[in-house]
Amino acid sequence: MSLAKHFPRKRLGQHWLKDNLILNKIIRAAELSSEDRVLEIGPGKGSLTHCLLSTSINSLYAIELDQNLIQGLNNRFASNSRFSLLQGDFLTPSLISFDQVKANKVVANIPYNITGPILNKLLGRLGSSPEYRFDRLVLLMQKEVADRILAKPGQSIFSALTVRIQLLSKCKDVCSVAPSCFYPPPKVHSKVVAFEPLPDSERLSAELEVKIDHLLTHAFRYRRKKLRNSLLGIAPLDILSSIAKDNGFTLDQRPQELSKIQWVYLAKKLILRNIS
Repeated sequence: MSLAKHFPRKRLGQHWLKDNLILNKIIRAAELSSEDRVLEIGPGKGSLTHCLLSTSINSLYAIELDQNLIQGLNNRFASNSRFSLLQGDFLTPSLISFDQVKANKVVANIPYNITGPILNKLLGRLGSSPEYRFDRLVLLMQKEVADRILAKPGQSIFSALTVRIQLLSKCKDVCSVAPSCFYPPPKVHSKVVAFEPLPDSERLSAELEVKIDHLLTHAFRYRRKKLRNSLLGIAPLDILSSIAKDNGFTLDQRPQELSKIQWVYLAKKLILRNIS
């Protein structure tokens, strides 16, 4: 099927970016060079693909789920020796590129309905590493999710996701994207976020990350409650109160009021006291 005859499929979350200004901001945020091997998830009709291939990158590997787009993409870009295309689900295949040379950057307008699984695959989880660690990710995602990732302590949108992602990578707000920048326009606003996944040398120990993850799950399940209630059962209140005092917070605060560093401190102290 030609690209011109293909209509967006709602079940695949297809909303194709058409705004050149935003496309250029994505390219600049990727900080591309002639040595970069880029992975693109869901190229769609190829607007971002075209921009990526207009740079000096070494190679571009695209994975597209919609089989009806494959022929059109190949017709448009197959003559470019730096372009490779695979039909399939990004969440299934290995991240190793088609010639067995791994990509080092990811630049993509990701499907919003699978943002969580995509982030898990690209960044890993607390307590476990990703399949492959990239140098940089530039992702266009739903603004609501992006704002939670970028949130500061004390903001109502600060969440367990905030702490988890910020412990796995450095995150930067690139730009906001209005629905009118897409075809068809989505019902939500979007945002571009740049991620620098932390190397193993900058990650916390697996034991500590698992402990933090456990605390976050427990506390943010009851985010409107004070810590003395949301952490009930984690440890005796007198121990929690002592740790909190030493770390500059109180159990009368709520989970979203603690910083990333305070969650790390709390987990460390509980481990030292052999509290599981």
